[in-house]
Order: sequence, then structure tokens, then C-alpha cells
Amino acid sequence: MQFRSPWYKAPTEPEASATSEAAAGSQQAQQCPQPAEVVCAEPEVKVVERVIERRFEKVVEVPVAKDKLVLGSVETFSIEPGGVSLDSLIDTGAPTSSLSVKELTPFERDGKDWVRFKLAPPDAKDDPVSIELPVKRYVRVSRPGFEPQRRPVVEMSLTVGEVTHMVEVNLTDRSSLDYVLLVGRNFLKDAAVVDVARRNVQGLPKLPDSK
Repeated sequence: MQFRSPWYKAPTEPEASATSEAAAGSQQAQQCPQPAEVVCAEPEVKVVERVIERRFEKVVEVPVAKDKLVLGSVETFSIEPGGVSLDSLIDTGAPTSSLSVKELTPFERDGKDWVRFKLAPPDAKDDPVSIELPVKRYVRVSRPGFEPQRRPVVEMSLTVGEVTHMVEVNLTDRSSLDYVLLVGRNFLKDAAVVDVARRNVQGLPKLPDSK
């Protein structure tokens, strides 16, 4: 029996301790995987084609009141007396129809005012027609940029399509205008509607005695 001193200390086992630490490190390595490089995928880009739809305006003819005449912005009128047919401008802003004439001359007959004038279409090859009519009244016409005019008013028969009206027409010398006759509201009132987008809707005038 070996006697040991109270102060005896057992020798340590360094090899076993080192082996134990290595095993623990290996176990931790297995539990924590090695860091890996992470690559984020680029977001998917969708290309959307934008289609512009073109819509075309549709022209719709609107019915008008019964028994009313449909006129375009320009119509062919026949004027009596004179028997002259000419393209005329429909002027809804004028209260009275107006006729451009040449050689407008006032005179008296039986103590009453009359006028004598010549009428012809702008492109007519024949001689102008001479007309004499009594004056119904006078009107004062003012236009922007022009001096006021005192015009004689006469009664004349105007025919467009198959419609004939006797209306008052004021006379003036407006050789610079494209249209000899301006048809005002005194012809259109309660008798016709105007479609400014159209022209010559009624065609050539048909006089009452030529039907």
C-alpha cells in the first residue's frame, strides 16, 4: 500500500482534455454552416403595350319639324321680277333679305317713290336685267367699319326648291361681295331651318308655273 501525502495532487490528463475540446469544436462546426454568397434575382420587368383607340365622329341627321324647309349655307334662288337665278348666302343674322344691284336710281311715279336698278349674276354673260319697283319703306343699316346707309326696301318674290315667298328686300350696291343675294330671317322665319354644314340642299328652284 502506497502512502500518499495530504498535499498530493493527481496529475492532469492534457491529452484527454485537448481531445474533448476538439470534439466540441467539430460539433459546433457541424451545427453552424459556412456562410454562402447570396445573389438576389433581378425583378421581372413587364413591357405593356399601350394601344390608342381612334374613334371617328359619326354624322347623324336629325329630323326637323314637319313641313319646314331644310336649307344649306348657300342655296340657288330665283328672283322675280327679273327671272334671274343666282347662288345666295343664307344669313340668319340679318332681319331682312338684301340684294346687291347696279345703277340704283330713285325716281317718282304718281307722287310715290320708286327705284330703278339692274340685276345680273356676277358671272352672267348676258346683259343685266332692268327692274323698276315701288319703294315700300326705307331702312337704316349700320355695319362695323362702314358709314350707316339708308336703303330702299321693295317687295320681291324669292323661290328656292319648290317654295316661293313674297318678302321685303333692301337694295344696295355691294359689288365687292361674293353673293348678290343675302337671304335673311324674314324669308326663313317659321318656314325653314338651316344646316350650315351643307350646301345646295334644294337644288335648282322650281317656279310655280313650271311644275
